Amino acid sequence: MSGTVCALKVQSYSYEQVQAAVDRQFEMLELDQLISPGMKVVIKPNLLMKRTPEEATTTHPALVAAIAQHLLKLGAGSVMVAESPGGLYNKSQLTGIYQATGMTAYGEQYGFSLNEDFSYTEVSFPQGENCKAFNIITPLVEADLVISVAKLKTHGMTGLSGAVKNMFGSVPGLQKPELHYRFPDKMQFCNMLIDLWECVHPAITFVDGIEAMEGNGPSGGNGRKVERIFCSTDPYALDLVLAYLIDMPLSQIPVLQNAIRRGLCPDQVSQVTLIGDEVTPIKDFDKPRQKNIDFLDYLPGWLYRPAKKAADALLTPHPVVRTKDCIGCGKCAQSCPQRIIRVENHKAKIGRDGCIRCYCCHEMCPVKAIDIKSFRLFRI
Repeated sequence: MSGTVCALKVQSYSYEQVQAAVDRQFEMLELDQLISPGMKVVIKPNLLMKRTPEEATTTHPALVAAIAQHLLKLGAGSVMVAESPGGLYNKSQLTGIYQATGMTAYGEQYGFSLNEDFSYTEVSFPQGENCKAFNIITPLVEADLVISVAKLKTHGMTGLSGAVKNMFGSVPGLQKPELHYRFPDKMQFCNMLIDLWECVHPAITFVDGIEAMEGNGPSGGNGRKVERIFCSTDPYALDLVLAYLIDMPLSQIPVLQNAIRRGLCPDQVSQVTLIGDEVTPIKDFDKPRQKNIDFLDYLPGWLYRPAKKAADALLTPHPVVRTKDCIGCGKCAQSCPQRIIRVENHKAKIGRDGCIRCYCCHEMCPVKAIDIKSFRLFRI
């Protein structure tokens, strides 16, 4: 049912409520026919970092458990959770994240396993526009069926972190900053994300929007009750509905701009078939600080270049460390593709020269000590 998105109202993470919604979405979208007895299913959630489910940064384990239970009842041979969060991709890192996010406890109770294979496989993708091959974590490559379970969040670089963006976690560990380095331009980076999604090509995508994140997501924002679980086989239509829900213009979501250009997505939410419960825009949903300066287009040609350079230096949002809150863990330096962050006297320092504004440092700070700052006059 390409182009169809099912949205159901779910008031809490009560397992019974979530299970009822998941069962209904499988029925309404006729998804049971995608599951064959004995198949190996891998669920790819958003487990960005070591956060509890209550912090609205990661996919809630109740949703993963409900999907796993439905699959097992249909006869799936195994259901595994596999993810490559930010930072290192190894057993120590993943064990801590699985425990903190609740995946360990829910897996033991509801019968899904957790990935312990930390290898990766190069997958050729010759039809890609930006990338012709990707290194993908092995469990996703070896799965008979992949289900993506994203978290509805804002994002400082991509505007929206939803269905398509979730698959960035299929790239192993510190190879993610390498892709930021290869594609420092926001539009190119987001076009690469589409290539990546098409390469892995999950059969089904769920989005956990019971409690979303607004503001400076994907890790530094605030929780916001939306009370919805979304599901679709079409990630672009799903992201278009999410953009409509949080009242974010497409001009701020380069993934959707690229998807529309490539003919993968309609340019109006009215062209998406919405089933289930009503979706209406949340007009006061807090957006990330990612404003662009476009008044320069009105300057004379001879003034444009020097004015653009000055404006980029002064006005473009950039990451800033709140020194008093920094714990000197080095996660920001580890995640920086440009290697311009250093830790001195147990405090992080970010160099402005060379910053590509990928905001990986902001994203990976475990104590939210890195802000996205812009010139105060333009915070309107």
